[in-house]
Amino acid sequence: MLNINYFKADSSTFIIKSVNGKVIKQGKGLSFWYNSATTSIAALPLNALEAPFIFNLQTADFQSLRIQGQISFQISEPEKTAEVLNYSLTKDGRSYASEDPLKLSDRVVRSAQTLIQAQIQSSSMRNALLMSQALVAKVTEQLAIHSALQTLGIDILDVSISAITPSPETLKALEAEARESILKEADDAIYARRKFSVEQERMIKEAELETDLSVQNKQQQIEEARLENERTLLREQAEIEQERLTAQVNAEAKRHELVTLSVENQKTQSDADAYAIEAKMKAYRELPVENLKAMALAKMSPEQLMAMAFESLSQNAGKIGELNISPDLFSQMFKKGAKA
Repeated sequence: MLNINYFKADSSTFIIKSVNGKVIKQGKGLSFWYNSATTSIAALPLNALEAPFIFNLQTADFQSLRIQGQISFQISEPEKTAEVLNYSLTKDGRSYASEDPLKLSDRVVRSAQTLIQAQIQSSSMRNALLMSQALVAKVTEQLAIHSALQTLGIDILDVSISAITPSPETLKALEAEARESILKEADDAIYARRKFSVEQERMIKEAELETDLSVQNKQQQIEEARLENERTLLREQAEIEQERLTAQVNAEAKRHELVTLSVENQKTQSDADAYAIEAKMKAYRELPVENLKAMALAKMSPEQLMAMAFESLSQNAGKIGELNISPDLFSQMFKKGAKA
């Protein structure tokens, strides 16, 4: 029975064909006929591989942490990998002849665990819970130069840490502490808000009091101005009244001078009139009675003359026998008197 088989690999698999321990052909995506009795085939995947991990580690303050993440890597030098691990296929060319290919991820994870554990054990729990990004950067840098991985011909593509969690009891304590801190911050915020509100109310009251004080000052200024205006008005009125009284006094003084002068003038006039009357009376005393009567009659009106005539007739009525006086006589007498 012939042991001739056909083998074909995909483009992402690196194939090493050996016959009697000597490498005959190697490369990606090879296909060939081979004799399964004398030929050995090693197939190494060149695509990116994922290695998830979960580590239970202890911090510097003896607190348990669970770190969960994933490492992406790739076989960059398959010859080195094939020298360290057995990637040989079975005679049928369909499965691996050993479990070494399955252990490659474990080797990468253990290398990462060693580095992560060194970082966690040198940090406190609180710092470790917050060092996810820093831990990723540190582990990526150190894995890139890790001697074991270089020996295996592996390149690290990416390191990610999805969670760093403490034990349930510690997590509850941290949650309680954080909750209390949040509640305290809430209380502080309420206190600060109330304090701010009280401060605002105080400022408002101070502003109201300042406004009232300003209004009172303005009212006082207005009242003082009004009183000052009243004083000025009273002074002006007093000055006007003083001027009026002074004018009245001056007028009265002038009137007094006028009255005095008038009295003196009247006295002088009276003296003059008395002197004239005295002179006339002296003249009348020296004139005969007939002349005085003639002068008096000359100045009398006809009616006065008639009255004197009748008075004379009444005095001599006993001596007159009969006297006839007609209206015509009165008319003629009045006419003559009027002509005269």
